[in-house]
Amino acid sequence: MTQKSCLKFAFVATLVAFLSTTQVFAQQSNEASDIAVVHKIADFILSENKLGFVDEQGNYYASYKDIPKDKEVSFASKYGEWHYTNGVINLAMMHLAEHTGDKKYYNYAKNHIAHGFDNYEFFQNRFKNDRPHHRYPLGQLWTMLELDDFGAISASMLELMKEDDNPRYKQYIENGTERITYGQDRLFDKTLVRTFPQEMTLWADDLYMSVPFLSRLAVYTGENKYFDDAINQVLNFDKYLWNEHNGLYFHCYYSDTEENGVAHWGRSNGWLVLSQIHLLERLPDGYPGKEKVKKNLEKQLIGLSRYQDQDGLWRQLLDKNDSYQETSASAMFVQGFAKAITEGWIDKRFASVALRGWEGLRKIMITEDGQVKDICVGTGISDDLIFYYNRAARPNEKHGVGSVIDAGIEVIKLKAYLAKP
Repeated sequence: MTQKSCLKFAFVATLVAFLSTTQVFAQQSNEASDIAVVHKIADFILSENKLGFVDEQGNYYASYKDIPKDKEVSFASKYGEWHYTNGVINLAMMHLAEHTGDKKYYNYAKNHIAHGFDNYEFFQNRFKNDRPHHRYPLGQLWTMLELDDFGAISASMLELMKEDDNPRYKQYIENGTERITYGQDRLFDKTLVRTFPQEMTLWADDLYMSVPFLSRLAVYTGENKYFDDAINQVLNFDKYLWNEHNGLYFHCYYSDTEENGVAHWGRSNGWLVLSQIHLLERLPDGYPGKEKVKKNLEKQLIGLSRYQDQDGLWRQLLDKNDSYQETSASAMFVQGFAKAITEGWIDKRFASVALRGWEGLRKIMITEDGQVKDICVGTGISDDLIFYYNRAARPNEKHGVGSVIDAGIEVIKLKAYLAKP
């Protein structure tokens, strides 16, 4: 080899080494930036969280013991409520604690659940049948009328019980198990349905209100019948809600008319994604039906990849580009793609969908101080699209902040996975 060739070879080798080192540093810097963003979101929630109650004059009561007789109160903070969205946030906080080792996030969920149990009997004893249970503090804790009331909260409680097997929590889980197994309305094929606003109506949302709980219940009890029920729900929800013409799910199905609703609502499709990843990560390898769920998730994710917009986000109505960019659905899809790739449930060629989605969330929807924008408020079913178009999108809505935290964690894991030789 000539001296000139040797010099050229040395230069190329040095350049390759430099570029490789630069890429490593960029990857490390990017991951550090990602986790910083996730911390900011979680820490903003911690700063806004205040367990306790306030009266109409704004007086604060840390416990039921401090509330004057017959004084009407409400929650001091939305993060103290007993609602399925609080279950989602609890799970996200525990997920972050597991990923970072920072117990303050675990303690957020621990303290939330303990506060509910420390206070609910006071309100139960004062309860008057002059209002819906969900409009009375902690009413959803003792009534369990719908899956919304206990499904997601129970999933988070089962995670908590890995370290705190409190007898009060065990009894609550037993009550929830009884309710979902024997008390909740179902169709002839055991598909879970709601009794309102129309009898025997299937909502996509309810897959999340049931399957994360059922899958953890199977692990907790060692009884596979809960896995079987969860698998049955996934496959039946697909049967009733899937639109094969556009690769999306409808929000609802009316069993009385055997017709679907009008909307391919973003977040309802997100609940379906999350339900399947919660189930798949707990199903043992080779379990009957696991491959069907895996194929179903792959089908849905591929369908969703066709509706990602130029900013990496998804719309309030997935197939309507004139509807607004919506954060909770976008975060759920990012989480789903990232998790499915690192677990080997979908080909890694779809990694760009997750990465661009996360960058879109960071650039457009997450502020410098960790607030999260444009999360659709709670949404029922409707027979006209205008209802979905006009649903308000607000900052820091409980329906989306937990999923943004989870999306960030799964993207960090995905980037580490893709960086492996």
